[in-house]
Amino acid sequence: MKLWQKNTESLKEVEKFTVGNDREFDLQLAPFDVLGSIAHAMMLAEVNLLTREEADQIRKELRNVYLSIRNSQFTIDNGVEDIHSQIELLLTQKLGDVGKKIHTARSRNDQVLVDIKLFLRDEIEKLVQATQAFFELLQSQSEKYKHYLLPGYTHLQLAMPSSFGLWFGAYAESLLDDLITLKAAYDVVNRNPLGSAAGYGSSFPIKRELTSKLLGFDDLNVNSVYAQMSRGKTERIVAMAVTNLADTMSKLSMDACLYLNQNFNFISFPEELTTGSSIMPHKKNPDVFELIRSHCNRIKSLPNEIMLMTTNLPSGYHRDLQLLKEHLFPTFQTLRECMQMAGLMLSNVEVKRDILADEKYKYLFTVDEVNKLVMQGVPFRDAYKMVGQSVEDGSFTAPPLNEAAKGHHEGSIGNLCNEQIRNGMQKVVESFHFESVHEALEKLLNL
Repeated sequence: MKLWQKNTESLKEVEKFTVGNDREFDLQLAPFDVLGSIAHAMMLAEVNLLTREEADQIRKELRNVYLSIRNSQFTIDNGVEDIHSQIELLLTQKLGDVGKKIHTARSRNDQVLVDIKLFLRDEIEKLVQATQAFFELLQSQSEKYKHYLLPGYTHLQLAMPSSFGLWFGAYAESLLDDLITLKAAYDVVNRNPLGSAAGYGSSFPIKRELTSKLLGFDDLNVNSVYAQMSRGKTERIVAMAVTNLADTMSKLSMDACLYLNQNFNFISFPEELTTGSSIMPHKKNPDVFELIRSHCNRIKSLPNEIMLMTTNLPSGYHRDLQLLKEHLFPTFQTLRECMQMAGLMLSNVEVKRDILADEKYKYLFTVDEVNKLVMQGVPFRDAYKMVGQSVEDGSFTAPPLNEAAKGHHEGSIGNLCNEQIRNGMQKVVESFHFESVHEALEKLLNL
């Protein structure tokens, strides 16, 4: 069954090639196709294109389909092209001609678009929840290890004292910025394209504001041509935001691999969280972090993939856009799994004490000594030369650890400001207003 089929069937080879893997990814859109169809049916009744009785019948059957999807009892039948065809087929089998009316005043174009928007909205919420959980762990570890000093590096050369409190806290704040960009992507996603039909609107007297309200959208994609142009662009914007999270996870994973290395020897993990070698019995490999790094680096290529796949497409719908699902959809689960595994590792990390007591780290404190001279009235440039000379002639002596690294300005070793960062994260998360979406969808389903 194909929604567009008339009397002539496509060549089997053409059908196989054009459908590709779309049915598999369509199953992920199934609950959202039902939600969009319920809202559309209620709107059709509002403008007298369906009777109230017909709309109630459709809503009841679609609700049953929705529950079967949530209970993993839903499939796309052989010979049925996609999720949209399957759901319309089920309605027609149950309701006869009434089921055939569901496609009035819409196209598969705006139907797919609204499904994707609802899917992305849901996946972003799950990703925000996973990010929150990982953020909380990083903040907790930042407080726990705030007195454990750590060498800071620039150019991978010894620079200045840091701490594990700063290190964990840095990645927590990085997630805050990542969610700010994800919120911008969410604002693009949370606009309703339904009613744009094939991209040029409808001659029926539809009410697009009504479907927006029913589906919990913040606003419309107003211009019907742009609504179709937003496909591809929306996916790219989401991919760019997701890439920021992936970049944070990749960088953290690289740090963890370095810090576990015996030449650094800053951290360790229980043996059951590392892997061994088939030939070297001493090995404790950070495979989890290496795979997180690789998964996330691959995710970072996603915006470019989408950009190239949509390059030179004129306005209007094109089948090229179908393939974006294969690239984007798996990304959300992969990234959530990376966060969960990083959380497992870091919740069991063992941090070494007194790392900076080692003689090789004494030059980390040259800036502290310069600053000490400046506080005594020595001009900075003169103080810099004096300490530099002591390094060159070998006379430099590092201060005792209990006297070093005493910074207390905002965001320093002695003043992490984790609470301020936490408040920022809470503010960003609350700005998504997920609860208003939940309320709209629960009302729509009449659960």
